[in-house]
Amino acid sequence: MIPTLRSSSLLDRQSQKRADAAYLAALAERDDARFMLLVGHKPVIVSNEARTEAALRWLRAAELADAGLPLDAPFFLGVDRESGAGRFALTFTEHHLNSIPLALGLSRPAVDLRALAMQGVMSSEELSLAGLAKALEHWHQSARCCGRCGGQTRPRDGGWRRSCWACGGDLFPRTDPVVIMLVEHPDRRSCLLGRSGRFAPGMFSTLAGFVEPGEDIADAVRREVMEEAGVEVGEVAFHSAQPWPFPHSLMIGCIAQATTTALTIDPEELEEARWFARDEVCQLLEGSHPGGLTGPGRQAIARVLLRAFLERDA
Repeated sequence: MIPTLRSSSLLDRQSQKRADAAYLAALAERDDARFMLLVGHKPVIVSNEARTEAALRWLRAAELADAGLPLDAPFFLGVDRESGAGRFALTFTEHHLNSIPLALGLSRPAVDLRALAMQGVMSSEELSLAGLAKALEHWHQSARCCGRCGGQTRPRDGGWRRSCWACGGDLFPRTDPVVIMLVEHPDRRSCLLGRSGRFAPGMFSTLAGFVEPGEDIADAVRREVMEEAGVEVGEVAFHSAQPWPFPHSLMIGCIAQATTTALTIDPEELEEARWFARDEVCQLLEGSHPGGLTGPGRQAIARVLLRAFLERDA
């Protein structure tokens, strides 16, 4: 099982060609070039009337020009592996589009990426491309000024670098490493789940936290579990990883073995945490828990970790 948000294999990213401005410009001018739109971080889609099936709306340069939408500095996502056609992303704010009446028809509906991933109406490959564009957009918004001298930065390399006009320093897209862990009880028959105040009512999930400077993955797992739940962890094993564009993280999934079981919850981090037996975990994932509790959605690596916990028993 893999989450619906992941690394896409649709495109060849061609990272070695990003600095070739002439090459990117030629790709963008080809008739087969296509452009994804993000409006306020939300991808523009096409769907059936019932919204049970959806896809990204890919637009030609001529369509964008006819609508009065500028093609300045699009993000270069890569080229189609079969045709070699360029794929790009353009980002706009609602305010900007409201000043271009002809563009409104091309830029709706724009739908929240997390909602699309949870609904499961779009292919994982296209969801993941939208996630890539969304993460890049967030980074550009937070990197407009140079951290070294405070000067304004400008996009370069198809959106994969920003350069400071004042000191010449370069900035590159940021990815924040996050450990997310399935903590097994010492008896291997239950696991530790918690709920944050940010979760939907009744939802429980695996614990997670950012990796700190000077810390490796296993130590980050041990520290976070101790800080949030007061449980000591021994062995930590890597399971899988997931890019998470909210806004630009890499989720590093681990299976951790608890060596203590008493819980001391940090209320700043968690509203509640407890040990869930295997049958309860199954009920969480199936939506049949007698207490009305639910688990993480299909878009999340947390669900993959819980499935792995159940399969270990099988």
